Amino acid sequence: MHCQTTLKQDGYALLRGAIPLAWLDELRDAFDAGVKPSDQWPIPRGADWRHSSLDLDAKIQAVCRLPAVLEIAGSLIGERFFLSQVEGREPLQGGGHQKLHRDYSAQRPGDTVIAIAYFDDYGPENGATRIVPGSYRPAPNEPEFDFNDESRSVQLSGSAGDILVFDADLVHAGSLNTTGARRRTILFCFQAEPCYAAHLETLSIRGVQMDTSERFESQAAGTGSLYSLHRPYAIGVSSRSPGLPESGLPWVEEDRNPNPIGVPSEE
Repeated sequence: MHCQTTLKQDGYALLRGAIPLAWLDELRDAFDAGVKPSDQWPIPRGADWRHSSLDLDAKIQAVCRLPAVLEIAGSLIGERFFLSQVEGREPLQGGGHQKLHRDYSAQRPGDTVIAIAYFDDYGPENGATRIVPGSYRPAPNEPEFDFNDESRSVQLSGSAGDILVFDADLVHAGSLNTTGARRRTILFCFQAEPCYAAHLETLSIRGVQMDTSERFESQAAGTGSLYSLHRPYAIGVSSRSPGLPESGLPWVEEDRNPNPIGVPSEE
C-alpha cells in the first residue's frame, strides 16, 4: 500500500511496474490501432502529439481498474468515484513540450484525479512528464504559483508498465521528445460521483465512447474496501508488483482553467 502520508503531502504516486509485463504488447497494439489524425477528433488535437481513441478496448479498461490505481485515486478523491475519460497520447519528435500548468478540479478541490500509464520506457530523451511535488493544495497565504518557474519541477523517468496517479491540481507538464523514441501512454481521469451529470453533457465533444456508469468506493470515505458497484468490463488479475493482486468536465471556476470543456491537457 502506498504511504498515505506521502500521498497527501506530494499529491501524486508513481506506481512502478503496475502493469503486468505480459499485457504491454497488447496495449501498444491497441494504442497504434486507435491512432486518429488531429482533424478527426470532435475537437482538433495538438499537431505535435499522436492521439489514440482506445477507450473501448478491454485491456485498456483493465489497466484503468488495476487495484493499486483505484486505491490511490480513491484516497485522493475521498468519496465514491467513476472513470470519466481514457485517451492515448504520445509526443512526436520535436514536440510535446508544455509550460507547467494545472488541469484543475471540477466542483471542489480534490474531486478529479488524473493517471498516466506508460507503455514504453520514458525519460528526458523522449519527453517524460514533469511534476512539482506538493503543489496541488497551496497554503491560504501562499503566493500564486509561477508557471514559468521550473526550480521545483522534477522530470520523471522509468519503465514501461509504470503508472503516475495525481490530483488534477498538481502542477505538471509534458516535455520535449528530442529523439523521437516512442513514448505511448494512456491518460485517464477519475472524478467524484457528484460530477457525473456535468460529465454526461460533454461526452461527445470529448470523444468518450466507453460506458462510464461504473462506480468505485473510496477507502477514504470509510467503506474499508474498494469494490465496483457495476462492472461492464471483464478484467484479468495479475501483477509483477508486490502487494497487488494483479480531464474531464466543464469547470465551475472557468477563470482558473483555460480549457472550459475539460479535455485534459496533453499531459
